[in-house]
Amino acid sequence: MMTKEAKGGNGRIPDLIGESVPRLGAREKVTGAAVFTADVQFGPGLLYARILRSPHPHALIKKLDVSKAKALPGVKAVVTGEDTPGYIGLYLQDRHIFCRDRVRYVGDPVAGVAATG
Repeated sequence: MMTKEAKGGNGRIPDLIGESVPRLGAREKVTGAAVFTADVQFGPGLLYARILRSPHPHALIKKLDVSKAKALPGVKAVVTGEDTPGYIGLYLQDRHIFCRDRVRYVGDPVAGVAATG
């Protein structure tokens, strides 16, 4: 493999144009020894979560009854806007994590549920 002088330094960088470079991790992938995310077992205490999002572009939340969700077997937590104080936002912290009195767009988060599988 040929090398050339690096600009502004005394190190040398390889000239990879036209050269065959072995891929990192290729042998593990081809032989089946590589561990992917789907291969990792997280254990029996793993919780699965879902967020209920608004199907409406703009609507008032008149009532939110979570008693049926809490009564289901395996449900560990149900959260709504009333359970999450404070505001969030990237540049301007002006939004609640979950909607409280109204939804403003389709997909606005309304409630979250965590349960065992």
